[in-house]
This record gives sequence, structure tokens and C-alpha cells, in this order.
Amino acid sequence: MRKRTCAAFGAALLAFMLSLLPTSAVLAYPDRPITLIVPFAPGGPTDIIARILAESLSRSLGQSVVVDNRPGAAGNIGMSMAARAQPDGYTLLLTSTAIAVNPAIYKKLSYDPFKDFAPISELVNSPNVLVVKPSSGIKTVADLVARAKAAPGTFNYSSPGVGTKSNLTGEELKQRADITMTHVPYRGAGPSALAVLEGTVQVGSVALPAAEAMIKSGQLTALAVTGPERWPDLPNVPTLIESGYPGFVSVTFSALFAPAGTPPDIVNLLAKACKDAFATKEAHEQARGIGFTVIAGTPKELGDRLAAEVPAVKALVTRAGLALQ
Repeated sequence: MRKRTCAAFGAALLAFMLSLLPTSAVLAYPDRPITLIVPFAPGGPTDIIARILAESLSRSLGQSVVVDNRPGAAGNIGMSMAARAQPDGYTLLLTSTAIAVNPAIYKKLSYDPFKDFAPISELVNSPNVLVVKPSSGIKTVADLVARAKAAPGTFNYSSPGVGTKSNLTGEELKQRADITMTHVPYRGAGPSALAVLEGTVQVGSVALPAAEAMIKSGQLTALAVTGPERWPDLPNVPTLIESGYPGFVSVTFSALFAPAGTPPDIVNLLAKACKDAFATKEAHEQARGIGFTVIAGTPKELGDRLAAEVPAVKALVTRAGLALQ
């Protein structure tokens, strides 16, 4: 009896110890190339971040990481494709804040940001910036608000498109400042910033990377950035919080996801690889050079951000009365 009890205990202990070990699939991962779907065109900020990550992951994981650009429908085409991929760690999604914004903008989506994806890491984020022409005489957000109130219905503002974080920034400012400005959407942050420079619109609410060079050259005046802190390369530009709007933070992130059902060990391995990829001085400099701050957070942190961001965007879209697409 004693021998059988000891044998049973030994077998149970062995089973427990084996359960602590990674599965053979995880031990072998990755044993072939990884596809990194980017749901936007080549050359944009998200694509640049994807290529920085792909190069680093290729070195650390010992397998090539291929960036697959699938632009269209504000990112929905690429995100839908990633949602349907096998959850084996060999197809990943690197997307922007569109994954949190699109559920509030589109009546029907072929993916669910919570049910169809496993968060891996928020890699970087970037504030938006409010800009005007220097000749406008507007120097601060307070000046802008006063001008808009003095001439209601005459101010236009540009953004990279309906439903972008830049558009939502403009709409939230309108609500909080109780002013009227007509939104003029453009196809991208660059054209949106150029519209201000050319005088087509009076104000631009744009992603920082698209406007930073024009701000530094004096072609545009920055009224405020929308991050929690001042942007290091524009130390004289206040935040919207400093401009009198407590808690007004609006940032665009680039984050890595896997299809739902991807083994947790693979998710955690990739999260660590992302942290290592963006830990270098070179990666920080590359990110900052295109207007991003490195985050390289955990799966839980990205999940928490998404859980907070989606309902907040939906509430703002409802308050602003934006038409669903």
C-alpha cells in the first residue's frame, strides 16, 4: 500500500512539474517566418514602427518577420484579415488607435477588438497638435477660443479624416470650449497640415509627426500638444491640460496584437521581444525622430488601454453627433 501511495504521489508530482514546462509548440516557436500585417499603406508612421520592430524581432527570434501592408477602409481590411488568421503566432497585427476608434465610427465591422485579438504590447504613442498660420495672430488656445466665439460659424479645422484621433481631438475641444468649428477631413495628416499652411482652413488638428518640421521651421504655430506632458522637441508648446482643459489627453498609439486564441506563452514571449526591441537607444531615437514616445508595455497594459479607449471614443462620438459610416 505504501509503495502504491508513493508511486501515485510521484506520478502526480511529475505531471505537475511537466505542466509548468512550455509546450513543444512554444519551445519550437518560431520555426518559420512571421507575417506582420499593417493595415495602412507603406511609408506612414505605423508602417515605419512596424519595420523597426520587424528588423529587431528577426534578429531576436531567429526568423524573418515580413511586413504585409493591407491598406483600405481606415484599417478595417487589414484588421479583418488578421482577425481570421490562425492563432499560432505566425500572423500578427501592428495597428494604430483605429482598432479602438473604428467600433464607434462604423455601423458594422467584421472583427471585434476584444473577442478577436489578444493584446501583446503598446509599442509607441504620439500626441496630436493644434496648429495655425503665424500670420493669424493666434498664439494660444485661449486666443483661438476667443476668436471662434467672436465669429461663430466662420472657423474651419482640418484633420487626417473622419474618426481619426485628430478629428476626435477637434470635436472634444469644440465641446469643452463651447465653440463652433466646421470639420474639413483630408486624406492623411500631411495634407491636413498643408491645408493650414495654404490658408484653406484656419486651424489644424493633426498628428505631431506630420507637423513637427513645419512648426520648427516657423511655417506653422503650435498652440498645444495633446499628450500628458510637453513634447521634448517642442519645449515651449504647452499641453491642452496646461491650456486650461484638465485631463484632456488624446494620443495615437501603435500596438501589436495576435489573433485571439494564440497561446499565452507565445504572447508573453512576443511581449518581451517587443520590450527588448524598443529598449535600445537607437530605437528610442528612431521613434522620437518621427514623433513617437516609446511605451513597449505589457499585454495587460494594452488590454486595459483598449478597454478604456473604446467606450470613451463611443461616448465622444455620440456627444459630437458624428455620422456613422
